[in-house]
Amino acid sequence: MANFAPAHGDERRMGEKMRKQLADAGEAGGSLDLELLQSLGTRLDARPKRLDGKTIRQFLVEKLLRVRTKQGEIKPLVLNQAQQEYEGRCNQKNIVLKARQLGITTYVAARFFVHTITRRGTLSVQVAHDQNSAEEIFRIVHRFLENLPERLQAGALCTSRANVRQVVFPRLDSEYRVETAADPNAGRGMTIQNLHCSEVARWAGDAVETLAGLRAAVPPGGEIVLESTPNGAAGAFYAEWQRAGETGYVRHFFPWWCEPSYRLTTVEAIGELSGEEAALAEQFGLDGEQIAFRREVRANFGARSVEEYPEDAESCFQSSGECVFDRETIERRMQELAPPVESGENGCLQLWWPEQVGRKYVVGVDPAEGNAGCDYSCAQVLDWGTGIQCAELRGHFDPPALAQRVTELAGRYNGALVAVERNNHGHAVIAQMLTVHGYANLFPAADGEKAGWLTTRVNRPQMLELLAALLARSPELFHSRRLLEECRTFVRHENGRAEAERGAHDDLVMAMAIAASVRVQGGGGGAGRRGMQ
Repeated sequence: MANFAPAHGDERRMGEKMRKQLADAGEAGGSLDLELLQSLGTRLDARPKRLDGKTIRQFLVEKLLRVRTKQGEIKPLVLNQAQQEYEGRCNQKNIVLKARQLGITTYVAARFFVHTITRRGTLSVQVAHDQNSAEEIFRIVHRFLENLPERLQAGALCTSRANVRQVVFPRLDSEYRVETAADPNAGRGMTIQNLHCSEVARWAGDAVETLAGLRAAVPPGGEIVLESTPNGAAGAFYAEWQRAGETGYVRHFFPWWCEPSYRLTTVEAIGELSGEEAALAEQFGLDGEQIAFRREVRANFGARSVEEYPEDAESCFQSSGECVFDRETIERRMQELAPPVESGENGCLQLWWPEQVGRKYVVGVDPAEGNAGCDYSCAQVLDWGTGIQCAELRGHFDPPALAQRVTELAGRYNGALVAVERNNHGHAVIAQMLTVHGYANLFPAADGEKAGWLTTRVNRPQMLELLAALLARSPELFHSRRLLEECRTFVRHENGRAEAERGAHDDLVMAMAIAASVRVQGGGGGAGRRGMQ
């Protein structure tokens, strides 16, 4: 919601003078002065009765700011559907996935501009993905400035600098800047109260590092907006969108039909609707002109239309390579998924099928170093008899922490057989499970063989082929959305190697491939010689 900053006072507390000044502000800025601007800055989320349900922020945006319309006219900024929805739901941390040209960047610029001219000591920064976009954003901001009432420009909002993508308001000690993500020093040494990162999916270079540096400049209580049209099922923006629930970001998705002009008015008849079109029209109330627009978009953009003009927040993320798994099956299964019946450790552990007395289970484990920002440590629990996915563990656990959690999970599932990939960090996990936790039901179960699963250049393709066939044949066995999202970005590259796209992860996929392979190969499925001690 948009009330993350407390609204101090309502109409009753504003006083007669302030109510009159607001009512008289109008097109010319009325009697707005520095004192009143700062007073309004403390209650931008308030909705006085005189403003007919609008917030003070929206009132200031629509009364003071001007934009250039698509027809080239300079007019007051009146919030459209997407902009109003965003204002009503936004919080301190936001991530926006959207279709093209819905006006979100313009609204965020207007929102931050109002913050900058009403709150002393405010630094607002918008970061574009390239130079041209930065210049376009600054033109929007400069248009706000040059169309302010003359009384404000000459008085409370006079500027000491308004060039080179920077505007400084000395009487408020506030500043508005537009940067580019190409600058590795963007945001360094600043304290940013309002940060907008635009088209993050198209940032060049190390977008993760650039984003981390910018966010580090925002103090508690600051406002952050990460915004982009989709650009592949990998990279910094895709990762931020997928883990928004874990990081506290509010997700905002705006499909193409949020823009009223996206319709073909010259079409007299569109004929019979396809099943997909009919379902879409019924669900979202689309009319014939919008369906005609959709057909033209699909004819012009082909497969990329779902990125340029997305209709849902999942299919719009398109993988760039040949997917190892069947994408249609993945998308269909993701629509059927139910939430886990149990979740623990802030979502790291998810359960769909609790353990049952007398049943056998296998756990596939893909260990990692445990550092945040790197690969995840993962475990998958399968029912030995049916192959159904019962539980999943994913987190940035170092080997000792992973060993403890896998021991507890396997113990819960009737002392399951555990197959830890012993490549790299797996040796430490196995040693911890054996010596510290006394859990010895480890694959392989045969005497004389080294504990753990070894993934090689020979068996890795076989593991993935088995998993792909299992998903295609029996998708109902899979319950994890996180796993299916990884499957969707698991592609075959030009060199022939199958792995996650750049910026995506495949740790859950590999853990599942290990568990499925062990189950097919056999290996005891019970306590065996390495049983619990």
